Amino acid sequence: MSEQHPGGLTIRDLQRRIFELYGAKDEARGDSATFLWLVEEVGELATALRSGTPEELALEMADVLAWLATLANIRGVDLEAAVRRKYGETCPGCQMNPCRCDPSEKP
Repeated sequence: MSEQHPGGLTIRDLQRRIFELYGAKDEARGDSATFLWLVEEVGELATALRSGTPEELALEMADVLAWLATLANIRGVDLEAAVRRKYGETCPGCQMNPCRCDPSEKP
């Protein structure tokens, strides 16, 4: 487990906190139902982007992140390690920092 960092949570800290709060319920729900909750929260984030207050937007972003951490917990994925592996040094598409991919394409 990682140490607590001053000023905020690491991705690993967040994932652990979500597990401590909801782990048993999440495991019982399973990954399919959890994924549906994640998608619902993404829809709520879309609404907040379009017409929400800054506070509503922030809270919906937090919900999306929490449900993603939940899904990672259920499937045994260490999100922090995955993010470091994919985005730790350079763009996964062009291998540059900063990214030099064509802006019309997903890196």
